[in-house]
Amino acid sequence: MKKFTIICLILLMNLIFTLGCFAETVVYNTKTGKFHSPSCQWANKCTVNCIKIDRKEAVQRGGIPCKVCGGGK
Repeated sequence: MKKFTIICLILLMNLIFTLGCFAETVVYNTKTGKFHSPSCQWANKCTVNCIKIDRKEAVQRGGIPCKVCGGGK
């Protein structure tokens, strides 16, 4: 029983770590509401009103993806 519990704990920790790796960071312009992939040319030019946040949060804020990069699709 003890081995089973340890194995389950290890599998659960691996699952949590794996899900955390899939969180996608985007560059969100708080003024325009557009978000970009970090490698997008427009993300690199955005310095004043841009913050790095999770893509899901950018969408929740009403953000729309960049027409050039698709917002990191």
